[in-house]
Amino acid sequence: MAIPDFQSIMRPMLEHLTDGKVRKNRETNEFLAEHFQLSEEELSEMLPSGYAKLFDNRIGWAKTHLKGAGLIESPARAKYRITQRGLDALSQTDQPINLAYLKQFDEYKEFQSGSKNEQPEEPEISTDELTPLEHIEFGYQKVRDELELELIQKVKSGSPAFFERVVVELLVAMGYGGSRKDAGQTIGKSGDGGIDGVIKEDRLGLDVIYLQAKRWEGTVGRPEIQKFAGALQGQRAKKGIFLTTSGFSAEANQYASFIDSRIVLIDGETLAGLMIDAGIGVSKVATYYVKRLDSDYFEE
Repeated sequence: MAIPDFQSIMRPMLEHLTDGKVRKNRETNEFLAEHFQLSEEELSEMLPSGYAKLFDNRIGWAKTHLKGAGLIESPARAKYRITQRGLDALSQTDQPINLAYLKQFDEYKEFQSGSKNEQPEEPEISTDELTPLEHIEFGYQKVRDELELELIQKVKSGSPAFFERVVVELLVAMGYGGSRKDAGQTIGKSGDGGIDGVIKEDRLGLDVIYLQAKRWEGTVGRPEIQKFAGALQGQRAKKGIFLTTSGFSAEANQYASFIDSRIVLIDGETLAGLMIDAGIGVSKVATYYVKRLDSDYFEE
């Protein structure tokens, strides 16, 4: 079963609390996971940032809205129980419990607006509405996905010298190659049996990594990886990085994972992602800080 949206969680959550007992977050989460018959894989699904689990986040927002409308209350941190209003809501079996239902309560209107001043009526929110945090998370991911596509197209349209510069600046930004000058002198100079360059693994040069970079449109297959692996053996090298602006076939990935030499395959999508993380070819537009209440601050 797919992970439910946070509005679909509201009634089952109230049903879990119907006995009037104070329940801990963990109890509620386990009950809801069983109620919706979610798999371990679904329960482990994270928000794009990786900072929180998707299902737990939706449970949290369902609690926030139910509490804002006075259907549940929190007598202690991370503990909840149902109110008489919540029991009354459950008795209305033909009435869905969602944001539209909660809007009938003055407390909820104040909760939404943040003040007692009258606000314009909001449009109805569909049942597949994301939580505010999810809007930020998935919105950011969409912007990033679009930027990755734009980046890799720019790299493909550039000259071989430009691609070489991208590789140099990226690897140096990731901590390889020592200085940019050192890295630039070693990449693009070898051309020895499928090797495009050599770069220091660390700033002291205790080990080296051999490189192959292909600014391709088509898929890189197993023969190209075999050729690169043979070139590494000829240099008695154990580590290599194969970068491409396109992708690798399943056979190429399988071959790279089985051989003794450690060859890391970086396709166009991964390359663009690394460029964004390292700040190569991109500039910062805006920074947003998402904050939450520090409950410990209010402990007396």
